[in-house]
Amino acid sequence: MVRLIAFDLEGTLVKSVSSWVELHKKFGTWDKGKEYAELFFSGKIDYVKWAELDASLWKGHTKEEVMEWANSVEYMDGAGELIEFLKENDFKIAILSSGLMCLARRIASELGVDYVFANELIFDENGVITGEVNPAVDFQSKGKILENLKRELNPELTVAVGDGYNDLSMFSVADVSIAINPHEGVEGDHNVESLHEVMEIIKGLLD
Repeated sequence: MVRLIAFDLEGTLVKSVSSWVELHKKFGTWDKGKEYAELFFSGKIDYVKWAELDASLWKGHTKEEVMEWANSVEYMDGAGELIEFLKENDFKIAILSSGLMCLARRIASELGVDYVFANELIFDENGVITGEVNPAVDFQSKGKILENLKRELNPELTVAVGDGYNDLSMFSVADVSIAINPHEGVEGDHNVESLHEVMEIIKGLLD
């Protein structure tokens, strides 16, 4: 029997809080980025527009600059150990991130994760940011993505692990939700402070 676990990425498996914010800071565009975030959270623009506006600020920067940041991001303590444990126990592993694919793909590749979903900056043939983006994971769509994976795999157990509001939609689709250092107002079936605790909870589920 197959089992399924879906992880948020930033603040959950790695120490970056938001690839969008971190790149704004790297490229000196945070003042504008903050304005766009306020427009989104006040309901004045939708997620797709928000992603497009952010990406447009980075036009002309290179993939090399983006990867310099992505390659510097560190893992949360216990991430590698947890993923190995899950593989040994027949879990299919997915990363569902509303951050950027440049980071998500690196982590998925290093950890040997089965599925990775994230938003993708578009680069031209010379590796330069065009200012466009493929917003594959909007603020609410983690639940839909997890539903589709459940339909495809028909797992006996589905677990979701995350920390933010945009993880609540996947929490509602999972059999068991685990909130790790959750943002205010975010709760799972279990609330924990580390990936070591996540592993203990999953061991308990398997027993």
